[in-house]
Amino acid sequence: MTKITPELWMKSWDGHVKTESYPKESLGVLFTREMAKFPENVACWMMEREITYGELLADVEKFATFLQENGLKKGDVVAISLPNCPQYIIAHVGTLLAGGVASGLNPLLSAKEVVYQLNDSNAKVVVTLDAVYEKVLAKKLDGIPNLDIVIPTNISEYMGLSKLKVFLGKKVGKIPHGKIFDWPGKKVAKFSDVMSTTANVKPVSIDVEMDLACLQYTGGTTGFPKGTELTHANLNAMYTIFANWLKLEPGTTRTLSAFPMFHSAGLTVMSESIWLAGSQILIANPRDIAQVIKEITNRRPTIVANVPTLFGMIMNHPNLQEIPDEVLDNIRVYISGAAPFPAEMIRDFESKMKATNKVMELYGMTETSPVCVSNPFLGKKKIGTVGLPLPDVELKLINLESGEVVETGEPGEILVRGPIVTRGYYNKPEATADTIESDGWLHTGDVGVMDEEGYIQIVDRVKDMLIVSGYKVYSVHVEDVLTKHPDIAMVAIVGMDDPNRPGSEIVHAYVQLKSEVEATESVKESIKQYAEENLSKYEKPRVYEFREELPLTTVGKVLKRALKNK
Repeated sequence: MTKITPELWMKSWDGHVKTESYPKESLGVLFTREMAKFPENVACWMMEREITYGELLADVEKFATFLQENGLKKGDVVAISLPNCPQYIIAHVGTLLAGGVASGLNPLLSAKEVVYQLNDSNAKVVVTLDAVYEKVLAKKLDGIPNLDIVIPTNISEYMGLSKLKVFLGKKVGKIPHGKIFDWPGKKVAKFSDVMSTTANVKPVSIDVEMDLACLQYTGGTTGFPKGTELTHANLNAMYTIFANWLKLEPGTTRTLSAFPMFHSAGLTVMSESIWLAGSQILIANPRDIAQVIKEITNRRPTIVANVPTLFGMIMNHPNLQEIPDEVLDNIRVYISGAAPFPAEMIRDFESKMKATNKVMELYGMTETSPVCVSNPFLGKKKIGTVGLPLPDVELKLINLESGEVVETGEPGEILVRGPIVTRGYYNKPEATADTIESDGWLHTGDVGVMDEEGYIQIVDRVKDMLIVSGYKVYSVHVEDVLTKHPDIAMVAIVGMDDPNRPGSEIVHAYVQLKSEVEATESVKESIKQYAEENLSKYEKPRVYEFREELPLTTVGKVLKRALKNK
């Protein structure tokens, strides 16, 4: 074993990797400048529609102008609650250009969770699906006093589909839709009407080191989501570092990703593509694997980025054989993140997808903008590791008990410092202090081991967290919600390996009912309905198991290890 130093991992970097200086301009200006340089290049494909950067830039400027003309001030938050679609890109870049702060909002959240995030972020504007507006948001608008503007849209607006296909898609439920109506005290403007605005964006003075670009929400061990503050400087550094890591030339990339844009990983893939004036193949429904395979075949991506679960679904789909070998040869790298990619699954994927040394696992978190560690783009990708620290990333592994830096081969909590690290959580100084030390070191909550070449393997989680299809599920939050059910005395949420989705877990609820309540099917159905109304789809337990008593530690905490290893 040797001492962990930057020299250890720098020697394993690809030869082209170097440290760089970062732009000092706002992301809105930088993004739109790249769009203007390549007006004829395809910015994105959405189903049957092709959108150039010239077209995208025109819509971005209209959106930014609408915001400014309707009272948006520098630093105001615009929440974007959409699946992957051109409207998301337009709203995100338009918000930054107008001087606002973009905040991703998962459209799968329950009404209670939507209200919490909109109020916690003090959002002034929300862009959402018309179906979400009618069925979720409108019922709660009176409880969101800070919200001034609602911009509903339908995903079909930028699909390039015929009116008949849209009609049929809505009728059979493939295209969600809802009614748009006025609401007292709020301005409700259709996205299509916003696009009739005459572009006249006013320049906004941005301090890249101090002004926020994004407020990205992440969960926590307390169960309350926290808004992670990411400045223009944080994200300028992230996109510069990763473009350098991948050795990508502007105007040449073609990326397919099913990472949702409201998630930090999806936001990064989308933003990195614009940063390099590349083309994006948008996937609104990642569960439609046949469509994903069709898009790969027809659009011929050079980069494919997904969670391991989706990679597994692609390689095991009967339509896989439809992808010609030359299309697979054209893919330079498969970027995998947000959940562990089991080693045997990677080897199987490499064999079926002609992907030897192409699977690039990486690691990070919202608080690191989000990538801080990655396997090399060109060099050796060590299966079972998440790779090497990126340029300008300070990293150390510390003993969980002593706090001392460990040596290679020894497990320790991963701490990160550098230009990509958030300055903290929005309006949560105590949570910030618990996570980020006064000298800037961020506690990731993950335990890793570094080998002699600087590659890191994640071996455990300090945080009480599950991974469900790439989404983080915080058991404390689910437990907090379920224990509010009148029949439940105590509940423990444990993640069990999903046999059908390697790298994903099943949310398993162990329930101790109140002494006077019998464990009947009607009680179970009541609990399930309660979860349906108060938890996100991916947070809801798939398995409920009643126990007369839950095992407890000597201090009265549920002994989850005993449940998981039963």
